[in-house]
Amino acid sequence: MSSLHLEQALIGGRIVADVAVTVEAGTIASVAIGGLPAPDAVRVAGLTLPGLPNLHSHAFQRGMAGLSETRGASDDSFWTWREVMYRFLDKLSPDDVAAIAAQAYAEMLETGFTGVCEFHYLHHDVDGGRYADIAAMASAIAQAAHETGIGLTLLPVFYRFGGFGQLAPSHGQRRFINDPDSFARLVEGSRKAVSSVAGAVVGIAPHSLRAVGAADLEQVRRLAGGAPIHIHIAEQEKEVADCLAWSGQRPVEWLFDHADVDRQWCLIHATHLTLAERDAIAASGAVAGLCPVTEASLGDGIFDGVAFHEGGGVLGVGTDSNIQVGAASELRQLEYSQRLRDRRRARLAPVGGSVGLSLYQATLDGGARASGRAVGAIAPGCGADLVTLDLDHPALVARSGAALLDSAIFAATEMPVREVRVAGQRVVEAGRHVHGDVIRQRFSSVMRRVLG
Repeated sequence: MSSLHLEQALIGGRIVADVAVTVEAGTIASVAIGGLPAPDAVRVAGLTLPGLPNLHSHAFQRGMAGLSETRGASDDSFWTWREVMYRFLDKLSPDDVAAIAAQAYAEMLETGFTGVCEFHYLHHDVDGGRYADIAAMASAIAQAAHETGIGLTLLPVFYRFGGFGQLAPSHGQRRFINDPDSFARLVEGSRKAVSSVAGAVVGIAPHSLRAVGAADLEQVRRLAGGAPIHIHIAEQEKEVADCLAWSGQRPVEWLFDHADVDRQWCLIHATHLTLAERDAIAASGAVAGLCPVTEASLGDGIFDGVAFHEGGGVLGVGTDSNIQVGAASELRQLEYSQRLRDRRRARLAPVGGSVGLSLYQATLDGGARASGRAVGAIAPGCGADLVTLDLDHPALVARSGAALLDSAIFAATEMPVREVRVAGQRVVEAGRHVHGDVIRQRFSSVMRRVLG
């Protein structure tokens, strides 16, 4: 058991001073506000927050960030970006993926994320053949999580078809493809792969309605047990049009008619919704998994966050393509997108409330639900995933209370993180990952070879 004395902390939606926390086996055992610290307590100066879960990541895409910014002959969109991604992953080995993922995860930790839901669909060898260990790529993800110390929810992705109507996969999709039997083996292999990662959860991810046959969805869903189920849905207007042409229904409409969508589900993007679909997601308890920086990068559209949140909907944020990595970047882009659409300020907060505090608390709750891990609060029974901000940072000087979170998100380039603990273990010191130099060197070596 260890003891911490937090100078300031976010507890139960408010910022309080002098918080004594005890941690046992990576879990918060007790919290006392305003009491005297234990004699052996480690004093933690600054504002300590529950670490934010990143609910959607494709870690390997960190290696291609910035490589898709050349305008093509046709209108660029998600669909043209996807071809760049297919070309990038052509050469990646499990060791390459481990190195790139470790870099992405170290950056997540340095910028305020303490856990990641890895939506993992790069499964097979460069020719599409299966590795001797079908979960070799999942083991690479687990290796990166273990090395960096980030909390992990691994979501092996079921990807069978190339488009609605069970179209044959394209050459670029060859490394993703499984049938239900091989996917079941992959899920079992993934569970073995994460055994070295403390507290790791393995859920499942039907990739999207265009990649999963209607007959497969229930069979694959059963593999989750009680763990999270994530799915891409209604990200692009073309996807909605194609789904209508295939089924006569919009994607979210079809999903709710064919699956029992509830709190176990996380619907990634869900950008293009009717009012009825938006309200159905909110009523179901499913999390809307928003990736504002990636959605802006791809020109996908703007989620109706204001009405969804006001209607009781649960939302969280993820880094998706990892073109940028940072908790503040995602939260800021989410709020600013609502302002641009509505031509109003301070959208995702109640009247008289702090935008930063409201945003952070909402995405803490949604991210924790989507991850399937007991995180997201400084409270007994929760994992001791803690992010401490530097109150001497220029963006935070002379601020107090909720203004600290407003300034950390909207007045700093990224959250001014000083130190991070995951399951009570310190993984970031003085703003840098404790193994950052080694991780960056290995990442750089891989990138020089892959891109050279």
